[in-house]
Amino acid sequence: MSSKEKYDGGHKPSYEDRRNSTAEDELAALGYTQELTRTRSTLNVAFMSFVLASVPYGLSTTLYYPLVGGGATTVIWGWCLVSALMLCVAASLGEITSAYPLAGGVYYQSYMVSPPSYRKIMSWINGWSFTLGNVIITLSVNFGTTLLLLGCINIFKDAEGNGIFLSAPYQTWLIFLAITLITNMISSLGNRWLAMLDTITVVFTFLGVFAIIICGHAIAAEGRRNAAWVFGGFEVSSGWSPPGWAFCVGLLHAAYATSATGMVISMCEECVDPARQVPKALVGALGLNWLCGFIFLVPLSFLLPDIATVVNDPSAQPLPVILRSAIGNEGGAFALTVPIIILGILCGTSCVTASSRCVWAFARDGAIPGWQKLGIASVNEKLGIPLNAMMASMVVQILLGLISIGSTAAFNAFNGAGVIFLTLSYVTPVAISFFNGRNKLTHAKWHLGAFGWFCNAVSIAYCAFAIPLFSMPAGLPVSSVSMNYASVVFVAGIVATTVWYLVAGRKYYNGPAGGNIDDDVFP
Repeated sequence: MSSKEKYDGGHKPSYEDRRNSTAEDELAALGYTQELTRTRSTLNVAFMSFVLASVPYGLSTTLYYPLVGGGATTVIWGWCLVSALMLCVAASLGEITSAYPLAGGVYYQSYMVSPPSYRKIMSWINGWSFTLGNVIITLSVNFGTTLLLLGCINIFKDAEGNGIFLSAPYQTWLIFLAITLITNMISSLGNRWLAMLDTITVVFTFLGVFAIIICGHAIAAEGRRNAAWVFGGFEVSSGWSPPGWAFCVGLLHAAYATSATGMVISMCEECVDPARQVPKALVGALGLNWLCGFIFLVPLSFLLPDIATVVNDPSAQPLPVILRSAIGNEGGAFALTVPIIILGILCGTSCVTASSRCVWAFARDGAIPGWQKLGIASVNEKLGIPLNAMMASMVVQILLGLISIGSTAAFNAFNGAGVIFLTLSYVTPVAISFFNGRNKLTHAKWHLGAFGWFCNAVSIAYCAFAIPLFSMPAGLPVSSVSMNYASVVFVAGIVATTVWYLVAGRKYYNGPAGGNIDDDVFP
């Protein structure tokens, strides 16, 4: 009997049916038909999650925050602290995903764990938070790669000491456009090889990190810091006080690098056994990310030149400046940044892949306007991917990128808001489940037991703290240019989606397709 016959016919699936079901049966039980090809193993998913974070790349592009928020101490211990907190988030997401493993991810989960009185609106708001977060974070990664590339090029100076390519805003956007097209092309045309590419990227990442560490310490042209300064020195130059709060603002560095953790949930319908694979991959990738970040950040901190020199560089990209100081010449420093630039492109490719599945899944449930006319909920049979959803997401990113030509501050607001949207989307189903006694997780195939209460509580507390933290400017005093407007975009987005639901969405959005499944199937 096929999964469709089994679940759409007269037979109602019992809890025992679901325990012994295949991934296709499970998807049918959740209310959907299998359209994507299941080829990814646990390691494939873990490696993709690792590439989504792309720790050396993510930590390089945001290194400014901890350097002004305390120096090497904030860099290292901030990374360890946030990694431990995000491990609880990953475990909590893994547990709830093992109960509801499909591409819709957190918005489907929010619906299923919510009481009937408000499950539709919670699913709607969380769905838009997750979708906006996916699209904007993909934009942020590709634009971040653009800025890193420009910063690395400007390691080379002219006779006046200026970078050799001080790009105009429109030139920066054109480079961003090229990188965006490249990442979408790799993701769409190379879908069958993406899992292998992720595996290669993991090896490539560690090789690139080791190259930076070994070359930097072998030469150390300007000497090395001592261990007491690296692990215990604390120098705040951001203007924030007291020092403890300066340290907290510096955590933005690690929080940004781990913000894409849950995006891999959108790949559930391409995993062989998502209810077991995705939870293991989420937690395993977090551990691998922490290890890679620790191996990268500690040796790099020993090579730090004068912090003021690093943070005041016009490129606003600390890594090229640090490597130029350590290697002693521009050519060698640039060569060591090449692996990080490539990693940024590969990270963007993984983000494109995950965000396209997210947009596709949300459109499949009828939540995105024009989804039928634009075919956003369709799967391209030749490529085996939701191509129209990918293209729709790409167009939105390119248009948002145009904002950078007119106002850097306005564009940066969207970058920061993407992380906030994702953070809210992660914690929503976890918080609803927690405050309702976790009674919808009894059938989870990766159940945390009593430890789940602890992980959920830590996740809720961390996300509640992180959301306002992401709205903080990097330093004081604040000007119209340096102000962080992420909160404005975030609040506007939440208000707009809520009003939209009350005015129109509630009339045509009936919740996820599987939302009418009885509670005896999902006890």
